[in-house]
Amino acid sequence: MNIVVMGTGGLGGYFGGRLAAAGNALTFVARGKHLAAIQREGLRIESAVAPLQLRDVRAVERVDGMPLADVVIIAVKLWDTEAAAEAVRPVVGAHTMVVSFQNGVDAVDRIAPIVGRDHVIGGLSYIAAEIAQPGVVRHSGTLQRLVFGELDGQRSARVDAFASACAAAGIDYVVSGDIQKAIWEKFVFLVGLSAVTCVFRRSIGPIRSHPRSRALLREVMREVVDVARARGIALDQSFTDERLAFVDTLPEGMIASMYGDLQRGNRLELPWLSGKVVELGAAINVPTPANGFVTDALSLDVDGRSEG
Repeated sequence: MNIVVMGTGGLGGYFGGRLAAAGNALTFVARGKHLAAIQREGLRIESAVAPLQLRDVRAVERVDGMPLADVVIIAVKLWDTEAAAEAVRPVVGAHTMVVSFQNGVDAVDRIAPIVGRDHVIGGLSYIAAEIAQPGVVRHSGTLQRLVFGELDGQRSARVDAFASACAAAGIDYVVSGDIQKAIWEKFVFLVGLSAVTCVFRRSIGPIRSHPRSRALLREVMREVVDVARARGIALDQSFTDERLAFVDTLPEGMIASMYGDLQRGNRLELPWLSGKVVELGAAINVPTPANGFVTDALSLDVDGRSEG
């Protein structure tokens, strides 16, 4: 397949690298020192699952003038979603499939007006990966999974073709018959983990062990479930406690990627996580005070560390 990966961070670099190693025609879209390092030395993936050193890698800053893609993967930070969709329009042809594996719950609605809703399928990812240094992506742990599916729940030839490419690349994948529900299921956990690890500046171990911090985690996730149910997403009311039980199985040192960004003084995806819960709740009269507290508590950090 001819695949374009828009955003070559941990997510795009890891899964794009695996797809490239399996023989797909892969183009990475990157920028800055990371792009220069990939163009000069290739892309290295450090991973306990399957370390890779890709020498002959096509990496570009822009896709103008390139052949039409079979698949476009959007893997940028949430604030760059619309710009990324605009940037890949030159390679979106009549049969191109565009899939976002970003965080959040509104990627489809933000991408579809730009590239055309018929081109878009829903997706989400489970992986802990980051740019360790320019040209190097580090995958932590062994979890690496993509979940994707048509918005109407039907199985399609294009989804099957991408599933076959993932299988050949050794990527753990799931084709979902209800991708919107799957996206919200991840969102419940992601919002909770991001909120509490950032607010308490701790990994999940001590947070889940203390009664008051554990209670905040539960309330943050419960509000997400309430908003989802009010919007017609088929989550059971018991899903909050199911996610809390799942949190108890995580490594004690696990943190959210947003906490990593906070530690580095980077911009935060907060407006599309707890902030989005508050926004969506307000629109349908669902109270979200715990997520409102998180949004307020992190408001001085949301734009990153200012110089000076």
